[in-house]
Amino acid sequence: MNLRCIIVDDEPNAVNLLEVLIGQTTQWQLLGKCYNALEAIEFLKKHTVDFIFLDINMPHLTGMELAGLLPKETKIVFTTAYAEHAAESYAYQTIDYLLKPITLKRFVAATQKIEAAFNPPPAATTTSATTSPEPDYFFFKSGKTLRKILLADILYFESEKEYVRLATATEELLIYRRLKDIEEQLQTPFVRVHNSYIVNSRLLNKIQDNHIYIGTKQIPISEKFREGFMEVIRQRIF
Repeated sequence: MNLRCIIVDDEPNAVNLLEVLIGQTTQWQLLGKCYNALEAIEFLKKHTVDFIFLDINMPHLTGMELAGLLPKETKIVFTTAYAEHAAESYAYQTIDYLLKPITLKRFVAATQKIEAAFNPPPAATTTSATTSPEPDYFFFKSGKTLRKILLADILYFESEKEYVRLATATEELLIYRRLKDIEEQLQTPFVRVHNSYIVNSRLLNKIQDNHIYIGTKQIPISEKFREGFMEVIRQRIF
């Protein structure tokens, strides 16, 4: 796919690495290399790009500050050594969040996401005859008891070895199931955020520094599940 991009990063070595990776693995046009946000602003006044590789910690203006000045349709791939900005980054049209040092394997995975963002698969068509409504409750077996729990009341599921802890605002149950098995039966707003956690995105209090706050619980967002989680959250960001 012939996409147009620029690199915005104040570290020459990081710029050179990205340039090499782009040349080795894609057919994209690298239109420019900017070493601070002010250079990027001037460049973008004269050139149209499809997306930007954008560092976060830069002089004059940070990458986040620059992202806030860009048109909403401008897509971004953040490149940074700091994981704590990941959740904040998805307030913009973020395709991916690459942590430095960027490896070839991780970059190739990013190229697939980038090209998919510009060539999304066709939407699946369904009919009312084949679409079944999402259940609003399940019966969960805890010990010798089957407990009926409304899905809307569940804050999160937490894996504990061979058990899963189900938490609501008023109670917790231990269920003899694997988290993966539970995940397969759930739909949005439930989303996997960590090897040990599935959360109800409708009941989140806040997202900060790569952590979710829900009820009285602080839950980490792992690199593996971050993008899928933020895709759900991005639909509700103003």
